[in-house]
Amino acid sequence: MLRLKSKEEIARIRNAGRIVAQVLEALGQMVRPGLSTLDLDAAAESIIRRAGALPSFKGYGEPPFPGSICASIDEEVVHGIPSAQRVLREGQIISVDVGAYFEGFHADAARTFAVGTIDAAKAKLIEVTEASFWAGFAKAVVGNRMGDISAAVQATAEAHGYGVVRELTGHGIGRKLHEDPDLPNYGHVGRGMRLEAGLVLAMEPMVNLGTRNIVIREDGWTIATSDRQPSAHYENTFAITAEGPVILTAL
Repeated sequence: MLRLKSKEEIARIRNAGRIVAQVLEALGQMVRPGLSTLDLDAAAESIIRRAGALPSFKGYGEPPFPGSICASIDEEVVHGIPSAQRVLREGQIISVDVGAYFEGFHADAARTFAVGTIDAAKAKLIEVTEASFWAGFAKAVVGNRMGDISAAVQATAEAHGYGVVRELTGHGIGRKLHEDPDLPNYGHVGRGMRLEAGLVLAMEPMVNLGTRNIVIREDGWTIATSDRQPSAHYENTFAITAEGPVILTAL
């Protein structure tokens, strides 16, 4: 069921979002060759709990997700499980997805980081994935339709020949981590639900260097590209207001 948020509720989601932003800022500075994804997970959980919040992802779903972050390397699209055995290497990219639950509300965001020096193809993929988010964000205004957001994301990514993952979507967010409506990263202008003030969404383009097709690994969580080409992920939680869209996962 779709539930629009009041200004007070949006302010509380913003408080959770600041914690998420703090985690991503800290982890972005930590990422380097030789660090394990479990090291990143421990740092993230420490920051979240010190702020008086809970990690949204830990214990979520079935089977329960074991980490406080999703840490996905190179061809892993999303939901990579943190592990002491996953040690970062020079030239890789890693997407880090973080959620925090604070005073009754969730916020959710993701970034893709370079591990040391990366090649031009990976750097461009990260750049375009972020650009596709902002293209969609610009369409998130009252009176537009959901398809306007989705089509802008898709057009930006596909203009560079990249594959846009379709099986996974952004989502509403608030008292629950995943709420209605779904927000696909592909679509058609002028279609879908009408956008209203008070709608809070987590938009998260997942863009692949090669094919858009994906596979689920045996752990039941990790999703990877079927052609093993790299993938990037960029996400923010934001609110649609009468004055325009507002990012809630920012410092």
